Amino acid sequence: MNGTDLLADRFEEHRGQLRAVAYRMLGSLAEAEDAVQEAWLRLGRSDADEIRNLGGWLTTVVGRVCLDMLRSRTARREEPMDDTFVPDPVVRPLSQVDPEAEVLEADSVGLALLVVLETLDPAERLAFVLHDMFAVPFDDIAAIVERTPAATRQLASRARRRVQGATPAVDPDLGRQRQVVDAWLAASRGGDFDALLALLHPDATLRADAGALVRGAVASKAVHGARTVAEQAAMFSRLAVYARPALVNGAVGLVTAPEGRPVSVTAFTIVDGRITGLYILADPERIAGLGLPALEG
Repeated sequence: MNGTDLLADRFEEHRGQLRAVAYRMLGSLAEAEDAVQEAWLRLGRSDADEIRNLGGWLTTVVGRVCLDMLRSRTARREEPMDDTFVPDPVVRPLSQVDPEAEVLEADSVGLALLVVLETLDPAERLAFVLHDMFAVPFDDIAAIVERTPAATRQLASRARRRVQGATPAVDPDLGRQRQVVDAWLAASRGGDFDALLALLHPDATLRADAGALVRGAVASKAVHGARTVAEQAAMFSRLAVYARPALVNGAVGLVTAPEGRPVSVTAFTIVDGRITGLYILADPERIAGLGLPALEG
Protein backbone atom coordinates (compact mmCIF):
# COMPACT_ATOMS: atom_id res chain seq x y z
CA MET A 1 0.00 0.00 0.00
CA ASN A 2 1.51 3.34 -1.06
CA GLY A 3 1.37 6.68 0.73
CA THR A 4 -1.70 7.85 -1.16
CA ASP A 5 -3.63 4.72 -0.22
CA LEU A 6 -2.65 5.10 3.43
CA LEU A 7 -3.77 8.72 3.42
CA ALA A 8 -7.06 7.74 1.77
CA ASP A 9 -7.66 5.14 4.48
CA ARG A 10 -6.98 7.72 7.18
CA PHE A 11 -9.35 10.15 5.47
CA GLU A 12 -12.12 7.54 5.25
CA GLU A 13 -11.94 7.10 9.03
CA HIS A 14 -13.17 10.69 9.35
CA ARG A 15 -15.56 10.86 6.40
CA GLY A 16 -18.69 10.17 8.47
CA GLN A 17 -18.08 13.03 10.88
CA LEU A 18 -17.04 15.37 8.07
CA ARG A 19 -20.32 14.67 6.25
CA ALA A 20 -22.20 15.30 9.49
CA VAL A 21 -20.48 18.67 9.95
CA ALA A 22 -21.09 19.68 6.34
CA TYR A 23 -24.74 18.56 6.41
CA ARG A 24 -25.46 20.68 9.47
CA MET A 25 -23.66 23.61 7.91
CA LEU A 26 -25.34 23.41 4.50
CA GLY A 27 -28.64 21.52 4.90
CA SER A 28 -27.93 19.87 1.54
CA LEU A 29 -26.71 16.31 1.11
CA ALA A 30 -25.20 16.97 -2.31
CA GLU A 31 -23.38 20.11 -1.17
CA ALA A 32 -22.18 18.28 1.94
CA GLU A 33 -20.59 15.64 -0.29
CA ASP A 34 -18.96 18.41 -2.35
CA ALA A 35 -17.51 19.99 0.79
CA VAL A 36 -16.07 16.67 1.97
CA GLN A 37 -14.56 16.03 -1.44
CA GLU A 38 -12.96 19.47 -1.39
CA ALA A 39 -11.44 18.66 2.02
CA TRP A 40 -9.89 15.53 0.49
CA LEU A 41 -8.43 17.57 -2.37
CA ARG A 42 -6.95 20.09 0.04
CA LEU A 43 -5.49 17.29 2.12
CA GLY A 44 -3.81 15.96 -1.01
CA ARG A 45 -2.20 19.33 -1.57
CA SER A 46 -0.92 19.53 2.02
CA ASP A 47 1.98 17.92 3.85
CA ALA A 48 -0.05 15.31 5.73
CA ASP A 49 2.97 14.19 7.73
CA GLU A 50 3.00 17.59 9.45
CA ILE A 51 -0.65 17.32 10.55
CA ARG A 52 -0.72 16.11 14.16
CA ASN A 53 -4.49 15.89 14.58
CA LEU A 54 -5.93 14.85 11.24
CA GLY A 55 -9.54 14.75 12.43
CA GLY A 56 -9.35 18.25 13.86
CA TRP A 57 -7.56 19.57 10.78
CA LEU A 58 -10.16 18.08 8.43
CA THR A 59 -13.04 19.37 10.52
CA THR A 60 -11.75 22.93 10.37
CA VAL A 61 -11.09 22.61 6.64
CA VAL A 62 -14.65 21.40 6.03
CA GLY A 63 -15.90 24.25 8.21
CA ARG A 64 -13.96 26.77 6.12
CA VAL A 65 -15.22 25.25 2.85
CA CYS A 66 -18.81 25.31 4.10
CA LEU A 67 -18.47 28.90 5.27
CA ASP A 68 -17.30 29.92 1.80
CA MET A 69 -20.20 28.01 0.23
CA LEU A 70 -22.74 29.68 2.53
CA ARG A 71 -21.34 33.12 1.81
CA SER A 72 -21.43 32.43 -1.93
CA ARG A 73 -24.99 31.16 -1.63
CA THR A 74 -26.02 34.33 0.22
CA ALA A 75 -24.31 36.57 -2.33
CA ARG A 76 -26.08 34.83 -5.25
CA ARG A 77 -29.50 35.00 -3.67
CA GLU A 78 -31.41 38.01 -4.98
CA GLU A 79 -34.16 37.72 -2.36
CA PRO A 80 -34.07 36.47 1.25
CA MET A 81 -34.92 32.80 1.68
CA ASP A 82 -38.64 32.56 2.33
CA ASP A 83 -40.35 30.52 5.02
CA THR A 84 -41.21 27.61 2.74
CA PHE A 85 -37.67 26.23 2.35
CA VAL A 86 -37.15 22.69 3.70
CA PRO A 87 -33.59 21.30 3.93
CA ASP A 88 -32.68 17.90 2.51
CA PRO A 89 -33.98 15.12 4.77
CA VAL A 90 -32.00 12.00 5.68
CA VAL A 91 -34.42 9.12 5.09
CA ARG A 92 -34.17 5.43 5.88
CA PRO A 93 -36.59 2.58 6.63
CA LEU A 94 -37.79 2.20 10.20
CA SER A 95 -36.41 -1.33 10.30
CA GLN A 96 -32.95 -0.47 8.96
CA VAL A 97 -29.92 0.53 10.99
CA ASP A 98 -27.40 2.39 8.84
CA PRO A 99 -24.22 3.43 10.70
CA GLU A 100 -23.47 6.21 8.21
CA ALA A 101 -26.99 7.59 8.53
CA GLU A 102 -26.67 7.33 12.31
CA VAL A 103 -23.66 9.65 12.14
CA LEU A 104 -25.63 12.17 10.10
CA GLU A 105 -28.51 11.93 12.57
CA ALA A 106 -26.33 12.15 15.70
CA ASP A 107 -27.77 14.41 18.39
CA SER A 108 -31.19 14.20 16.68
CA VAL A 109 -30.58 16.93 14.13
CA GLY A 110 -34.16 17.34 13.00
CA LEU A 111 -35.41 19.38 10.07
CA ALA A 112 -36.82 21.94 12.50
CA LEU A 113 -33.30 22.65 13.75
CA LEU A 114 -31.88 22.79 10.22
CA VAL A 115 -34.59 25.30 9.27
CA VAL A 116 -33.50 27.55 12.15
CA LEU A 117 -29.85 27.18 11.16
CA GLU A 118 -30.76 28.46 7.69
CA THR A 119 -31.77 31.79 9.27
CA LEU A 120 -28.37 32.36 10.88
CA ASP A 121 -25.54 34.44 9.52
CA PRO A 122 -22.93 32.10 7.97
CA ALA A 123 -20.35 32.90 10.65
CA GLU A 124 -22.92 32.36 13.42
CA ARG A 125 -23.89 29.04 11.92
CA LEU A 126 -20.27 27.93 11.72
CA ALA A 127 -19.53 28.92 15.31
CA PHE A 128 -22.64 27.17 16.63
CA VAL A 129 -22.24 23.98 14.59
CA LEU A 130 -18.53 23.51 15.23
CA HIS A 131 -18.55 24.43 18.91
CA ASP A 132 -21.95 23.32 20.22
CA MET A 133 -22.32 20.22 18.07
CA PHE A 134 -18.73 19.07 17.58
CA ALA A 135 -16.85 20.66 20.52
CA VAL A 136 -14.32 22.48 18.34
CA PRO A 137 -12.46 25.06 20.51
CA PHE A 138 -13.27 28.71 19.91
CA ASP A 139 -9.60 29.41 19.20
CA ASP A 140 -9.76 27.09 16.18
CA ILE A 141 -13.08 28.54 14.97
CA ALA A 142 -11.77 32.09 15.38
CA ALA A 143 -9.05 31.38 12.82
CA ILE A 144 -11.71 30.34 10.29
CA VAL A 145 -14.01 33.36 10.73
CA GLU A 146 -11.05 35.74 11.18
CA ARG A 147 -12.25 37.11 14.51
CA THR A 148 -11.00 36.99 18.07
CA PRO A 149 -11.96 34.00 20.23
CA ALA A 150 -14.12 36.33 22.34
CA ALA A 151 -15.98 37.59 19.28
CA THR A 152 -16.37 34.02 18.04
CA ARG A 153 -17.84 33.03 21.39
CA GLN A 154 -20.41 35.80 20.96
CA LEU A 155 -21.31 34.47 17.52
CA ALA A 156 -22.07 31.05 18.99
CA SER A 157 -23.98 32.61 21.89
CA ARG A 158 -26.27 34.60 19.57
CA ALA A 159 -26.88 31.52 17.44
CA ARG A 160 -27.61 29.43 20.54
CA ARG A 161 -30.27 31.86 21.72
CA ARG A 162 -31.95 31.75 18.30
CA VAL A 163 -31.90 27.97 18.24
CA GLN A 164 -33.16 27.52 21.78
CA GLY A 165 -35.96 29.99 21.23
CA ALA A 166 -37.20 28.39 18.03
CA THR A 167 -36.77 24.64 18.53
CA PRO A 168 -38.93 23.01 21.22
CA ALA A 169 -37.81 19.99 23.20
CA VAL A 170 -39.33 17.14 21.19
CA ASP A 171 -40.35 13.70 22.38
CA PRO A 172 -37.35 11.42 21.64
CA ASP A 173 -39.29 8.16 22.05
CA LEU A 174 -39.75 6.57 18.62
CA GLY A 175 -42.63 4.43 19.88
CA ARG A 176 -44.65 7.43 20.98
CA GLN A 177 -43.73 9.26 17.79
CA ARG A 178 -44.98 6.29 15.75
CA GLN A 179 -48.31 6.33 17.61
CA VAL A 180 -48.89 9.98 16.72
CA VAL A 181 -47.79 9.57 13.09
CA ASP A 182 -49.93 6.44 12.67
CA ALA A 183 -52.92 8.31 14.10
CA TRP A 184 -52.25 11.20 11.70
CA LEU A 185 -52.03 8.79 8.79
CA ALA A 186 -55.27 7.04 9.77
CA ALA A 187 -57.11 10.36 10.11
CA SER A 188 -55.76 11.54 6.75
CA ARG A 189 -56.77 8.34 4.99
CA GLY A 190 -60.22 8.47 6.57
CA GLY A 191 -60.76 12.14 5.85
CA ASP A 192 -61.41 12.71 9.55
CA PHE A 193 -60.92 16.45 9.96
CA ASP A 194 -61.69 16.48 13.68
CA ALA A 195 -59.14 13.74 14.34
CA LEU A 196 -56.51 15.68 12.39
CA LEU A 197 -57.32 18.79 14.38
CA ALA A 198 -57.06 16.92 17.69
CA LEU A 199 -53.54 15.75 16.85
CA LEU A 200 -52.28 19.29 16.22
CA HIS A 201 -51.04 21.83 18.73
CA PRO A 202 -53.12 25.04 18.44
CA ASP A 203 -50.05 26.92 17.16
CA ALA A 204 -48.95 24.18 14.75
CA THR A 205 -47.19 25.21 11.54
CA LEU A 206 -46.79 23.56 8.16
CA ARG A 207 -43.93 24.31 5.78
CA ALA A 208 -44.15 22.73 2.32
CA ASP A 209 -41.34 23.11 -0.22
CA ALA A 210 -42.38 22.10 -3.73
CA GLY A 211 -39.61 23.98 -5.51
CA ALA A 212 -39.77 27.09 -7.66
CA LEU A 213 -41.45 25.52 -10.69
CA VAL A 214 -44.54 23.96 -9.09
CA ARG A 215 -47.70 26.07 -9.17
CA GLY A 216 -51.31 25.78 -8.05
CA ALA A 217 -52.61 23.97 -4.98
CA VAL A 218 -49.40 21.95 -4.61
CA ALA A 219 -47.08 24.99 -4.70
CA SER A 220 -44.77 25.83 -1.82
CA LYS A 221 -46.55 27.29 1.19
CA ALA A 222 -46.25 28.07 4.87
CA VAL A 223 -49.38 28.02 7.03
CA HIS A 224 -49.95 28.58 10.72
CA GLY A 225 -52.60 27.44 13.17
CA ALA A 226 -54.09 24.01 13.77
CA ARG A 227 -57.24 24.52 11.73
CA THR A 228 -55.40 25.85 8.68
CA VAL A 229 -52.85 23.03 8.85
CA ALA A 230 -55.63 20.43 9.16
CA GLU A 231 -57.42 21.96 6.17
CA GLN A 232 -54.26 21.63 4.09
CA ALA A 233 -53.84 18.02 5.16
CA ALA A 234 -57.46 17.24 4.30
CA MET A 235 -56.96 18.65 0.79
CA PHE A 236 -54.37 15.97 0.07
CA SER A 237 -56.01 13.07 1.91
CA ARG A 238 -56.24 11.10 -1.35
CA LEU A 239 -52.45 10.74 -1.31
CA ALA A 240 -52.35 9.42 2.26
CA VAL A 241 -52.97 5.87 1.06
CA TYR A 242 -49.54 5.99 -0.59
CA ALA A 243 -47.73 7.25 2.52
CA ARG A 244 -45.49 4.93 4.56
CA PRO A 245 -43.70 5.58 7.86
CA ALA A 246 -39.94 6.03 7.70
CA LEU A 247 -37.17 7.52 9.76
CA VAL A 248 -36.64 11.13 8.72
CA ASN A 249 -33.59 12.66 10.38
CA GLY A 250 -33.83 10.13 13.16
CA ALA A 251 -37.53 10.71 13.91
CA VAL A 252 -40.68 9.02 12.61
CA GLY A 253 -41.93 10.65 9.43
CA LEU A 254 -43.60 9.71 6.15
CA VAL A 255 -42.59 9.04 2.56
CA THR A 256 -45.40 9.31 0.00
CA ALA A 257 -44.81 7.20 -3.11
CA PRO A 258 -47.71 6.61 -5.53
CA GLU A 259 -46.95 3.51 -7.60
CA GLY A 260 -43.64 3.22 -5.81
CA ARG A 261 -42.35 6.63 -7.01
CA PRO A 262 -41.51 8.95 -4.09
CA VAL A 263 -43.10 12.38 -4.43
CA SER A 264 -42.71 13.80 -0.94
CA VAL A 265 -41.08 13.37 2.46
CA THR A 266 -42.78 14.63 5.62
CA ALA A 267 -41.07 15.27 8.95
CA PHE A 268 -42.97 15.94 12.17
CA THR A 269 -42.11 17.84 15.31
CA ILE A 270 -44.01 16.17 18.16
CA VAL A 271 -44.21 17.63 21.67
CA ASP A 272 -46.30 16.06 24.47
CA GLY A 273 -48.17 13.85 22.01
CA ARG A 274 -49.22 16.66 19.67
CA ILE A 275 -47.80 17.81 16.35
CA THR A 276 -46.29 21.29 16.53
CA GLY A 277 -44.72 21.32 13.07
CA LEU A 278 -44.80 19.55 9.73
CA TYR A 279 -42.01 19.90 7.18
CA ILE A 280 -42.76 18.59 3.70
CA LEU A 281 -40.24 18.36 0.87
CA ALA A 282 -42.05 17.85 -2.43
CA ASP A 283 -39.64 19.44 -4.88
CA PRO A 284 -39.51 16.86 -7.73
CA GLU A 285 -35.87 17.56 -8.60
CA ARG A 286 -34.62 17.39 -5.03
CA ILE A 287 -36.72 14.31 -4.20
CA ALA A 288 -35.22 12.53 -7.21
CA GLY A 289 -31.74 13.46 -6.00
CA LEU A 290 -32.24 11.89 -2.58
CA GLY A 291 -32.05 8.33 -3.93
CA LEU A 292 -34.78 7.21 -1.55
CA PRO A 293 -34.78 3.48 -0.71
CA ALA A 294 -37.77 1.19 -1.01
CA LEU A 295 -39.65 1.50 2.25
CA GLU A 296 -41.72 -1.07 4.03
CA GLY A 297 -45.07 -0.25 5.52
